[in-house]
Formats: sequence, structure tokens, C-alpha cells
Amino acid sequence: RAAALGVLDMADNEFVAVINDTAPENNGRSYSLNISGSNYNQFLGKKIGDVVDGIFVGEGENTLAGYKLSISGGSDKTGTPMRSDLEGGTKKSILITAGTGFKGHKIVNKKGNRYRYKEDGMRMRRNFRGNVITTDTRQLNLKVVESGNKALADIFGGSDESAED
Repeated sequence: RAAALGVLDMADNEFVAVINDTAPENNGRSYSLNISGSNYNQFLGKKIGDVVDGIFVGEGENTLAGYKLSISGGSDKTGTPMRSDLEGGTKKSILITAGTGFKGHKIVNKKGNRYRYKEDGMRMRRNFRGNVITTDTRQLNLKVVESGNKALADIFGGSDESAED
């Protein structure tokens, strides 16, 4: 039974990495893959904006050796987004204007139509996670800063989702 509990804990230690290919010829195509094991530990403690080596992303043939990736955001296990201007890795409730995590408009239904009103000074209190990657983080958004020898389409087989064996 203790071994089974250990297996559950290991399955929880995993990030879903969404890699955005910023090359103009790829039209911003994104690829998704899981990061676990020793590569998982390489991301703990990093902040939004840090540049990581692509060798820590993927396993086997799917490693991104030669690539440099910038951490551009993410979310935790409940879907709460990370915010780059919020220090730490904990969840915080902050008062914000329009920007990351808040659109800043109010939708009103009048005579069967929907209208958006943007009121001056509209602010709202929202929950966000800080800019440090912790064990509660589940999704990482990564942006290609420096390309490697092989194109991402060739590494991932030209599909939007990585092949899981």
C-alpha cells in the first residue's frame, strides 16, 4: 500500500509544457508535452522570464537540445494563472484594472442584444499565483528564444500534440 501511495505522488509531479514556436514561417504553432522526473526539478524555483535550456524539456528523441526557451507564464492545479509582476509562488488576491486575468468590461443585455461597457476606473479583486514555479504549478507556457538544429515540427511529427507512447 505504501508503494502505491508513492506512485500517486510521483504522478502528481508533472508539468504540462505548452511550447510556442515563434518562428514566422510556423505562424505561432504550439506543441504540448509532459515534463516529469529529474527534468521536473529543473524548473522548480524558476521565475517567469527566466530562460531555460531545451534539454530539460522532453525525453528521448523529443528533447529540445540546442533550444533556449523562455518561461512566459503558467497556471496552477486549479487553473489560477501566474502573474509576472507578483512576487513569490503563493496564491494572492489583488485589486487589478484591465490586463492579465481581467478584461475590464461589463456585459449588459438590452433588448435581446449584448453590449460591452468599459467603465472608467473599473477594478476587480482577482486571485493570482506568483511568478515563481512551485510544486502546485501544473502548466508552463514556454516561448522559443533560440532555435536548435531540428525544427519543432520535425521533432513532434508535425502535429499539434506530442505523441505519447
